[in-house]
Amino acid sequence: MEMVPTEAFSAELKVFEQHRLDWSRSHPGEYVVIQDDVILEGFFATYAEAFKAGLQKFGVRRGFLVKQVWMTEPVYFVS
Repeated sequence: MEMVPTEAFSAELKVFEQHRLDWSRSHPGEYVVIQDDVILEGFFATYAEAFKAGLQKFGVRRGFLVKQVWMTEPVYFVS
């Protein structure tokens, strides 16, 4: 059986996109934690708080997504 490479966090990003509009209205700038299709209850003011909550809930054996909620992704320019 051939393994087909998949994009890291594709399931989590799909869940995020399904909720982006609602979340951007109710929790702009806050952080959400997602593993597979499981959304950690609550939103977090900082990345560190969200990451810590993700570790407590999901542990270190598998990855989870910590993502800031914005309607559009910010663009940063570095020169």
